Amino acid sequence: MKNIRNISIAAALVVFNSCFAQIAIGKQTVDGRSTVLDFDNGAGNTKGLILPATSGLPTGSWVNGTFIFDVTDKKIKVYENDLWKSLSDTGNSNAIEANNSAETGKGVIMGEAASAADGVLVLESQNKAMILPKIAAPHLNVKNPYPGMICYDTTSKTLAVFDGSVWNYWK
Repeated sequence: MKNIRNISIAAALVVFNSCFAQIAIGKQTVDGRSTVLDFDNGAGNTKGLILPATSGLPTGSWVNGTFIFDVTDKKIKVYENDLWKSLSDTGNSNAIEANNSAETGKGVIMGEAASAADGVLVLESQNKAMILPKIAAPHLNVKNPYPGMICYDTTSKTLAVFDGSVWNYWK
C-alpha cells in the first residue's frame, strides 16, 4: 500500500512539473516567474538560438510567432497576422546542413500539456514567455554565426537575426 502511495505521489509530481515547468539552459535558475524557456545570458555569452531551416514556406496551418530560416530565398521569416514576413535581406545558406531524418510527432511542447501548433519545439503559454539569449553586439562578438541565429542584442537593445551573410536588427 505504501508503494502505491509513493508511486502516486511521484506520478503527480511529474505531471505537475511537466505542465508548469520553467527551463533554464546553461544556468541554474530562470530569470523571473513569467518565463517558459530562459538561456544563459551571462557576460561574454556568444551563443544564440538557431531557427529551423525550411525549403520554402512550410505548408499547413501555422500560429503567429513562428520563426524559420527559408533556404529558398535565404531569409529569416516570422509568421505574423497570418502572413509570412521577412525579417532579413537575402543571406547565405551555404553553412546549413540538411536534416534528412524522418520526423514523427509534434516535437516538444513546453508550458502547456498540448498544442495545436506543429514544430520541433513549441512554447505554449497564456502567461509566460521565452527569454532569448542575450549577446552584446553579436556582429562583433559571435565569431562564427550560423544562418538563422537569433538573439537579443544588449548593446543596441534590438532583436538580432543572422541571415547567413549579415546581422539584421529589429526594434
